[in-house]
Amino acid sequence: DDVKSILMDKDVIAIDQDALGRQGDRVYAEGPVEIWAKPLKDGSKAVAIFNFGEWQTQVKPIGIHLKELGFSGGAKGHDVWANKDLGTIHDDFDAQIARHSVLLLILRK
Repeated sequence: DDVKSILMDKDVIAIDQDALGRQGDRVYAEGPVEIWAKPLKDGSKAVAIFNFGEWQTQVKPIGIHLKELGFSGGAKGHDVWANKDLGTIHDDFDAQIARHSVLLLILRK
């Protein structure tokens, strides 16, 4: 059921089939953390933040630098997995991500 809900999520399908047709690029990698971003046709970006950490059983705060993703003055965030609007996210937002987990966001100006 978990895999089915991921594969059938309307926002995930929309990101995958976005009309711009661009694939995502890794924009950050350090230690167990990787951040990937994909531009979308409407000017927003899909951003996936991965925590591949093995040593840590607790949640790891991971900083997202919006300026490096092309957003100045903040961006409206939407958590895809939780289907929850996050309001305006400002530069240096700390995402709380458990080990072996990913946060998938859509960021809009």
